[in-house]
Amino acid sequence: MAARKKSVTKATSGKMKMNSMMMLSWILVTVGALNWGLVGLVRVDLVESLLGSWPALVQIVYILIGLSGIYSLWGMFMM
Repeated sequence: MAARKKSVTKATSGKMKMNSMMMLSWILVTVGALNWGLVGLVRVDLVESLLGSWPALVQIVYILIGLSGIYSLWGMFMM
């Protein structure tokens, strides 16, 4: 009985980790979509406006948004 309980705990914690990764990915993809919507509508780059004084950080944010999009796309086909 104890062995079964231990494996259930491992599976549950793995699922929680996956859910937090999906949530983070969803947030970053949403930020990217809103940013591109603002760029298209009013020519305002929100990420650049907020982090413009740190160009390396702006680039990192864009890279993370792109990776989140790939992760979300991969997750969509793995369901």
